[in-house]
Amino acid sequence: MRLDESYRLAHLPLVAPQHPDAIPRREGAFYDGGRHPRALSLVLPIPAEALSRSPAYRELDAELRAAPFAAKIAWEIVARRRPLLHATLCGSLSLGEGPFELDPVRHRELSRLDPIEIELRGLFSGNINVGRLYARAYPERRAGANMLQRVQSLLGRRTDLYLVGIWNLTDHLDPPEADALRELIERWWDRPILRFQADRLWLLGARDDLVLDSDIAEVIELGG
Repeated sequence: MRLDESYRLAHLPLVAPQHPDAIPRREGAFYDGGRHPRALSLVLPIPAEALSRSPAYRELDAELRAAPFAAKIAWEIVARRRPLLHATLCGSLSLGEGPFELDPVRHRELSRLDPIEIELRGLFSGNINVGRLYARAYPERRAGANMLQRVQSLLGRRTDLYLVGIWNLTDHLDPPEADALRELIERWWDRPILRFQADRLWLLGARDDLVLDSDIAEVIELGG
């Protein structure tokens, strides 16, 4: 499994900057050494402590640490990102260091939403940013509505996939390693690893896709 170009440009310079296939910069590209201008996004925070206590997550973590490719996972990045784990709902609401204020009407409508029940399942690897491994967030349906799409609709956005990036690879996988990852994904694809009540959203400002250089610009309490 080869790390794709988007991953080698946006992620690999952050997790393995000396890798010969890392793309440190490209003329006219958004990224420079994995960094970019501050982008503010609306995100769903993931409770890291609850995740760490989850028996299913601990089992998955143990299997990843015992996998043939375990040495190619950036474990120190997993630890650094724990306080800011999230699923992006509305990306790049603004770019740059200037102040941003969410429209008061939309802000009020978001805060009026009751807390949303979320179930995380995993493991997931997509066909973009190949090298990043995720859990998937499944929201409750309320009166027939997907509640994360309800949040997105208030900002004029819509997606069907809500990903929590947790693990990053530092190198390509050889065939036996890739086969081991495929087997893990197949076994964990639809297994629940955590269920929780999301009672807040963040406006998160990030200067890289791993939010290693980031700030929580605002906390929006749900049900307020």
